[in-house]
Amino acid sequence: MASEVLKLATFRGDASSVQALLTVTAGHTYTVLSVTICETGGAAETFNLLIDDGGSGSDTYMYFEQALGSKETFEHTGKFVMEAADHLSIITASSSNIDVVVSYLDQTL
Repeated sequence: MASEVLKLATFRGDASSVQALLTVTAGHTYTVLSVTICETGGAAETFNLLIDDGGSGSDTYMYFEQALGSKETFEHTGKFVMEAADHLSIITASSSNIDVVVSYLDQTL
């Protein structure tokens, strides 16, 4: 039987290497409702937010070198769908201190 559950994923730390925020499990579809990124270290950053299609190396950027000011918050509120094995990931241009919150709807098939 299919189901729909609202969920939350969080990340806190240094994203100077690619950090997977959300990975869609087999038999599920995720509808991402919002992504909030907060700079907590007092230093301006730039970030890339991307979807990796099943780890195949074909990254699709939602944001590329997007500015994030010192102690500022960036919010993406456009909805998008991710399918099984997709990864939502973030990376910053340098050492960083960020908090990321992803709210999404988990739909089982």
